[in-house]
Amino acid sequence: MGLFDAVQSALGNQQPGSQNDLMSSVMNLIGGQSGGLKGLIGQFTSKGMGDVVGSWVGTGANLPISAEQLRNVLGSDTITTIAAKLGVDPNAVTTQLAALLPQVVDKLTPDGKVPEGDIMSKGMSMLGGILGSK
Repeated sequence: MGLFDAVQSALGNQQPGSQNDLMSSVMNLIGGQSGGLKGLIGQFTSKGMGDVVGSWVGTGANLPISAEQLRNVLGSDTITTIAAKLGVDPNAVTTQLAALLPQVVDKLTPDGKVPEGDIMSKGMSMLGGILGSK
């Protein structure tokens, strides 16, 4: 399943444009972390989810994360902020992020490691190309 397909699947029957909004929220989540993607990975690790996020970075299969686990890692305030921006229920956002975030981290770490440099520009360019192609 491609990244765009994962976004569509995660969003279900949401309005057009929501896919870009959710993707933007995911990239802001990654970019807004102290330390960027490395900071987000550290946040997962500090909450006992290092094996899960490590699978997303690694080259093997991605381990799933439940909506509740994601809420515990990111915090209710973050989930509520994203939900308000998208105009959807926080539970729906958590479910969507649980489906999408592993895919995004996996795509941003194609060699099984966190790349050096400006990952946000590279990530937005790569993901924008994927979203723009549909």
